[in-house]
Amino acid sequence: MTKKFILKGLGCANCAAKMENAISKLDGVKSASVNFITTKLTIEGEDDRMDEILKEAEKIIKKIEPDVVMKKA
Repeated sequence: MTKKFILKGLGCANCAAKMENAISKLDGVKSASVNFITTKLTIEGEDDRMDEILKEAEKIIKKIEPDVVMKKA
C-alpha cells in the first residue's frame, strides 16, 4: 500500500532527508521518500501495519521539525 502526504511547513532540506531516512527504517516500510521541493512524503509499506507506520512517521516528523503538519495529499 502506498500513501502520499503533504508536509505543510517543511522548511529544511536537511530535515527532509533525516525524515526520509528515519521513516525508511520503520518496521513494515518498503520505501519512503520526502521531496523537499514539492513537500511530498510518499510511504510504501505493508497494508496491515500502515496505521502503526503512519503514527510512527508522524512522531518522527514532529521530533525533527515540530511545526510541520502531515496532511493527506
